[in-house]
Amino acid sequence: MKPIEHSLRSEIFAYAKNKYGTQPEYLWASAPDYAVLRHNDNNKWYGLIMNITYEKIDPQKTGAVDVLNVKLDDILFRDLLIQQDGYYIGYHISRGNWISIALDGTVELESICSLLDTSFTVTASRQKKNLIRPPKEWLVPANPKYYDIEHAFDDEDTIEWKQNSGAKKGDTVFLYVGAPVSAILYKCIVTQTDIPCDYQSDNLTITKVMTIKLIRRYKRDDFTFQRLKNEYGIFAVRSARSVPNSLSNALQGDKYE
Repeated sequence: MKPIEHSLRSEIFAYAKNKYGTQPEYLWASAPDYAVLRHNDNNKWYGLIMNITYEKIDPQKTGAVDVLNVKLDDILFRDLLIQQDGYYIGYHISRGNWISIALDGTVELESICSLLDTSFTVTASRQKKNLIRPPKEWLVPANPKYYDIEHAFDDEDTIEWKQNSGAKKGDTVFLYVGAPVSAILYKCIVTQTDIPCDYQSDNLTITKVMTIKLIRRYKRDDFTFQRLKNEYGIFAVRSARSVPNSLSNALQGDKYE
């Protein structure tokens, strides 16, 4: 029967291969049991498995043990984890938010894989982070001087819109119509991105557009600029921005179903 740590090592490798297409790399002849998991674009490590003596991470224990190093995005979360059995300050990589997880069965595989996912995201390139991030909500301005946004959805529920940086399929867009309306009128979902466009005027240049599908309409007096300013601390909507949680909850309210 294989030791627990060797079984976990194999299961972690299988998980990384199935989810991320990553194969372990053995980079050091002097440490043949050390295996690196890294991104295929920026070559950054998101996992390092080593076989070490327990005394190097826990003076109360003896013998050999496999450990997995992963990087976290929150130092407070790291400090919380290392108070628990099986988690330690990162061995060999102690700087930043790296931790070592003992692969001796103390920490369940599900928890290990979840932390490996976190490490993958934290160490990913900016382009990859955008692809793997969860759907996001955007507050996007619409200037009625340049586009008749109030009648944009009269004949169809899907239109093309200038693509804001960072938007991806599945994101939610709340369209804020500028003066004289000065209110959020529409909730849409992004259905396609990166559509080439060649539009240029004195005040506007568009090189990429996205398609957005209408999900919900709001009345003019539901989310006025005055309400956004007084209740949600939004004092201007000049470019695409994230939606605060408090506003998001209000926009999702049953009243607007």
